[in-house]
Amino acid sequence: MAMITDAEDFFTKGCGRCARFATPDCSTRPWIAGLNDLRRICLDMGLEETVKWAHPTYMHAGRNIAIFGALRGDFRLGFMNPGLLRDTEGVLEPQGPNSQTPSMIRFTDVAQVRALEPVIRAYLRQLMDHAEAGTKPPKPERQIDMPAELAEALDADPELAEAFHALTPGRQRSYMFNLGQARQSATRVARIEKFRDRIIAGKGALER
Repeated sequence: MAMITDAEDFFTKGCGRCARFATPDCSTRPWIAGLNDLRRICLDMGLEETVKWAHPTYMHAGRNIAIFGALRGDFRLGFMNPGLLRDTEGVLEPQGPNSQTPSMIRFTDVAQVRALEPVIRAYLRQLMDHAEAGTKPPKPERQIDMPAELAEALDADPELAEAFHALTPGRQRSYMFNLGQARQSATRVARIEKFRDRIIAGKGALER
C-alpha cells in the first residue's frame, strides 16, 4: 500500500500505512475534529504544510517544527528538536520508553486542542524562533548505569576509585559503556583489571 504524499489525504483518508486507509475504521476518523484544529493552528501560525513519513509535517525557515499522528487510543502533536523547548506548562510526554526528551502532546479528547491552543501556539513560536535563529538543540547525554563489578572494584581499590572519580564524565561513561557491553560478569571483571592502568593514567576506554 502506498503511503500518502499529499497532506489533504491524511485529513480525509488517513496515512496510507495500513489496510484501514480510507475506511471508517482508520485511526484518524475519531480524532478528525482535533486534527483539523491542530492543522488550523499550524497554518495560522504561518507554518509550511508538507508530508513526511506519511504524516502532516509543518516547517519553518527550512526546519521541521511539528508532526501529527493518530492512533486508536489518542492523537498526537509531536515537536521536532524538543531539546530546544521550554515546557513551561508541563504538558509534554516522551514518545516512548526509550525517548530521552519529552516531545509530544497526547490528546484523548478532541476538545483538548482548543483548551491548549495558547500553549500549543507558544511552543510552536519557540521552535519557529529557534529555526529563524539557526539554534541547534543540545545533544542529550544518555545516563549509563555503573556495572556492579566496577562499583565493587572501586570500593576495594581506593587508588582506582580516586583516579576513576577524577576522570571527566565522558571518560567515565566510556568505561561504563564498554563494560556494559559484556554479557558475562567474569568478562567485566577481566576488563576492569585490563583498564586499571589506563584509568590511573587519566585516560578513557578508547584512548591509547
